[in-house]
Amino acid sequence: MIRTRGLPGVAFGEADDGDPRRDLAARTTVSATLGISDEWALVDQVHGSRVVVATDPGHLGPADGIVTRVPGLPVVIATADCVPVVMIGRDSVGVIHAGWRGVAAGIVPEASRTMRQAGDEVLKAVIGPHIGPCCYEVGDEVVASIGGYAESTSSGSRSVNLAAAIRDQLSGIDVRDASACTMHDSRFNSFRENATPRRQVTVAWIPQD
Repeated sequence: MIRTRGLPGVAFGEADDGDPRRDLAARTTVSATLGISDEWALVDQVHGSRVVVATDPGHLGPADGIVTRVPGLPVVIATADCVPVVMIGRDSVGVIHAGWRGVAAGIVPEASRTMRQAGDEVLKAVIGPHIGPCCYEVGDEVVASIGGYAESTSSGSRSVNLAAAIRDQLSGIDVRDASACTMHDSRFNSFRENATPRRQVTVAWIPQD
């Protein structure tokens, strides 16, 4: 697991951690490593913009973001090229799964709105490992759908910078970026690389004093 300095309630998984969403032994190991409960709140990701509020662990249905104000409750999403984002407030935390469809649909501002509805606001955000513009070959329709951010891959084909789009949607907020590309960094699962069904998890929680 990759930890973010100064943010004790944020962790990004690696391929070697397994898939703790489904593998309970892997979940127990990851939870013990992080010092958190192995009772997690999860969603069935659908590449949309729905964000749910978690008050208890368990599966919360189709959504691509989870927000909680419950101390010690881990909220979890999984990725294998899409962008995992952790959003941190004064007394709440959220995780979102942001592929290009989610970014185009407004998953980032929807998560911010959900946190405001819960009585908080986003103060910091962390972008986890995801496919970078160096490797993310897309068509013009993807660039148009998210309002630009076109770049070129290392081979010269059309690409898009999803992290840049997300940072702009979080304007005025302190945003950190893990700056790791899942497609060419062997620490991570990458669907674009080999169509793997495996995913790495992003785990966020409100640390308990």
